[in-house]
Amino acid sequence: MKILLCCAGGFSTNMLMQNMRKVVQQSAKLKDEDFDFTAIPADSIESQIDGWDIVLVGPQITHKIDFIKSILEPRDIPYAVIDKDVYGQMDGATVMKLALVTHKKHQLAKQTV
Repeated sequence: MKILLCCAGGFSTNMLMQNMRKVVQQSAKLKDEDFDFTAIPADSIESQIDGWDIVLVGPQITHKIDFIKSILEPRDIPYAVIDKDVYGQMDGATVMKLALVTHKKHQLAKQTV
């Protein structure tokens, strides 16, 4: 699964991404080679969106959610906004769960259409 983290371009999202990677590496069920993570600033999402399975949006850029949705929805790419408290705690496990659940729900919704 290719997970794109969309943020304001700061250091903290890279820290969160590393915590997510650690969760995968320490998991008995998840395999490191099955995941790819990248963090980009929201302003470059349009040029870098192709090929990603899910986009996670940092809480500090929720004011750009309409712009982000306008890029993701036509491409049928699921997204979720990371809770500000989860983000503040750099809780990689909860954010990984958010990514997996959001992606799974999106896949199931496509099957029922």
